[in-house]
Amino acid sequence: MKIAYQGIPGSYSESCAKQNYPKCETISCKTFDECFEMANNDSEIKTIIPESNKTTGNIGIEYLIFKFRLNIYAEHYYKISHNLLSIKGNKIENIIDIYSHAQALSQSSNFIKKYNLTEQVRADTAGSAKYVSESNDKTKAAIASNLSAKIYNLEILKENIQDNEENFTRFLLMGKDIIQPEKKNNSYVTSFLFKLKSKPAALYSALQGMAINGVNMIKLQSFPEKNSFLSYFFLCEVEGHIDEQKIKNSLEDLNYHCEDMSVLGVFEADKLRKK
Repeated sequence: MKIAYQGIPGSYSESCAKQNYPKCETISCKTFDECFEMANNDSEIKTIIPESNKTTGNIGIEYLIFKFRLNIYAEHYYKISHNLLSIKGNKIENIIDIYSHAQALSQSSNFIKKYNLTEQVRADTAGSAKYVSESNDKTKAAIASNLSAKIYNLEILKENIQDNEENFTRFLLMGKDIIQPEKKNNSYVTSFLFKLKSKPAALYSALQGMAINGVNMIKLQSFPEKNSFLSYFFLCEVEGHIDEQKIKNSLEDLNYHCEDMSVLGVFEADKLRKK
């Protein structure tokens, strides 16, 4: 399997891909757009995308989910263990500047304050590790993964520096082809997008079918349609498999109230979802 991810080698996205798909071939992409485009143009390539973090919330890739409407094959809750990386033989006392992605810095704020470090925001965690390695400067350190330390020949000065020990990011494995798992005795999630018809109490009316059928909604997020502040799409997820009658009935009722609706995928719920 080929999996495209955003960032350079050593990123948390690549680490998640390698943990869950050990035999996969990973493909580095500069941007999330490039990941989606690559998967959209070649059915042999999947993409793994961070969708939300337990501590800091949504990553902000909903507009790409709407634009490309790739099928979701799986979700993976990957534990993000931030590490302080610097050149070999260095000590924390020498460090002045700390480099990383904005979210990694935010998730490690207590450690940064404790050592009075100066935050330097960069595009990604692995890129920060690479920069620190190339700088060969004792005053610089990066917050990044264990994999980054190995790739860029850095020393881990301190492990697990994140504020929250239960720091999980939800990743989605997505691709072009529509594939739905056979319904078995497992927990499933059905994900879909919809845009409502313009009428009073449209959202209330549209969601009544789920209440009537006893469907548990686990995500509902709105975001504006491109070039509009008046038209919104909703990204929704419910517990259950699309082949369950209550899910079918709910989606049929919802579709009656919609101008546009797309099922994004049906996939097994990650075992860590309820943690």
